Amino acid sequence: MKRIYLDAGHGGNDSGAVGNGLAEKDLTLKIQQYVIAYLNEVYSEFIINTTRTTDTFLSLSERANRANAWNADVFLSMHVNAGGGTGYEDYIFSNASATTVNLQNVLHNQVTTVLTTYNHVNRGQKRANFAVLRQTSMPAILTEIAFIDTVKDSNLLKNELFLKEMGEAYARGVAQFVGLPVKTPPPPPEDNRLYRLTTGAFANAKDFSRGIEQLRSDYNWIIYEKADSTDLNPTYRMITGTFVGKANAERFAEELRQKYGWTIYVNEA
Repeated sequence: MKRIYLDAGHGGNDSGAVGNGLAEKDLTLKIQQYVIAYLNEVYSEFIINTTRTTDTFLSLSERANRANAWNADVFLSMHVNAGGGTGYEDYIFSNASATTVNLQNVLHNQVTTVLTTYNHVNRGQKRANFAVLRQTSMPAILTEIAFIDTVKDSNLLKNELFLKEMGEAYARGVAQFVGLPVKTPPPPPEDNRLYRLTTGAFANAKDFSRGIEQLRSDYNWIIYEKADSTDLNPTYRMITGTFVGKANAERFAEELRQKYGWTIYVNEA
């Protein structure tokens, strides 16, 4: 069971960076929720712990110490930048291990696809002596999603879909790094509804009769005859007996299309 520690930056009386009507502490919690939701939806065999899930403050050392005490396998600290720049960047410790370098490579590769989609600048993979990177004992990475005080970037930060897709990219990176198995999708619900096959219209009664006899001879099905008649242009259709499940009905419909060249419709009985 892999242990994933998430750190939503800032909180409480520490708002983090602010600008354009946004506060970093709120954005990091949003992104964290998208990470958690995606991990829970797609992967198995892991547990998650977090620095915070509400608007509370913890010091940098407390964040690292809690992750260490919990014996986390990976540490992801999420932040929003400021200072008039633009783009995304991520950091590992200045003297990072090869394993941590691998974490950065894997997560950065996942993020790059989203950056391209939104034409968001990729500022690259960097190193720094940040406390949460220096004091954590497991592979750790810190992300800076965008610049809150730049109008172009802040517009992205106001885009809920961008936050969601970035959070999901973080989740995929972490999952790939620790080797989480993908959940087996549940089987589709059983379809016990009844369906019939209806042919396209035959304008000629003789062709229609021959078709019925051919179908009865080849399949021994119960066939219903349906005349859509007007005085001038009578047309005829064949309706089969019932099939259980639409997939089963569709399979036979395709078989008849291939065998006879008829137009076949699948309708709920």
